Amino acid sequence: MPETTLNPDISPRHLRAVRLWLYAVAAMIFLTLVVGGATRLTESGLSITEWKPVTGVLPPLSQSDWQAEFSKYQAIPQYQQVNRGMSLDEFKTIYFWEWSHRLLARATGVVFLLPFLFFLWRGWVPAGLKLRLWGMFAGGAALGAVGWWMVSSGLAGSNLVSVSQYRLGFHLTLACAIYAAVLWTAQGLVATPRPVAPPRLRLGALALMLAMLLQIYLGALVAGLDAGLTYNTWPLIDGALVPDGARLWFIQPAWRNLFENTLTVQFNHRLLAYALFIGAWLHAYDAWRAGRAARGALLLAIGVTLQAVLGIVTLLEAAPLALALSHQMLAVLLLSIAAVHGEALSRRAPAGALRPVGQSAGFGA
Repeated sequence: MPETTLNPDISPRHLRAVRLWLYAVAAMIFLTLVVGGATRLTESGLSITEWKPVTGVLPPLSQSDWQAEFSKYQAIPQYQQVNRGMSLDEFKTIYFWEWSHRLLARATGVVFLLPFLFFLWRGWVPAGLKLRLWGMFAGGAALGAVGWWMVSSGLAGSNLVSVSQYRLGFHLTLACAIYAAVLWTAQGLVATPRPVAPPRLRLGALALMLAMLLQIYLGALVAGLDAGLTYNTWPLIDGALVPDGARLWFIQPAWRNLFENTLTVQFNHRLLAYALFIGAWLHAYDAWRAGRAARGALLLAIGVTLQAVLGIVTLLEAAPLALALSHQMLAVLLLSIAAVHGEALSRRAPAGALRPVGQSAGFGA
């Protein structure tokens, strides 16, 4: 991500306020991601069949309102093919998962926009940061529209009993990219000049963060296809270390196997996990030799290892809710570490160019 030049006319106290606000936004996004993961894993995402950005803040308040919402859900394929016979009380449970997810998303937008406008009015936002922050807000607004686009793929008139894995992957990855950008930007407001890290080390940290975003996308495809419920062996998959090519590429055109073939999708998720494991430990060794952000690199490598172990256990147990949700939460935590670590290795301005605003929370050597 590009560097931000901090305005020396903005006091350290005001910059610290902006930084803490960004951390609060990041925490809200994290919570929204966790609830969104639970919503997907409990198959609750299609329980609200309309998009009402304002009036949808309130859940149904009367028995007749609940029955009306339930009737709308009964008209979609998921109810007719999967949940036929569901009681109203059971519907309320899945409804509240989706409603909570949407409410948190709206609240995150408010937590971002109102303080942002205040900081702009007071002149506390560095000039080089304004466009980036507006871009994040625009991305968050687009994320809401993408969320409805995702939900609409499984409503009445669709042949799907869950949301499209294509749209689910895009929705989750966009949310995680915004989350990483918010964390990176917050860390950039810790004006502690450091020696410039070797380009190889900086590129390695950035490559790991981008690979984690790609792995999150592949994980969304696995979740969207319920691919974690099949091929529940490790290290073998479909009886071999490398599945037969005819089973990996039987859908035509061939590119659709990358998104629609449960065997191919799960195999790709495994392959990238292996690559991340090797890459994280090589990067940790490289950081140790260079004497730059070695603790952060080691923490990242250990986290990737734990995530790999958790992923294997989740697979072997056929993805029970608690393990599957823990696997997703750890993925977002790893992305957090990668963002903080990557920012810590990014090029800093020479000493004296920035006014310190407090001790760095980054992972130094």
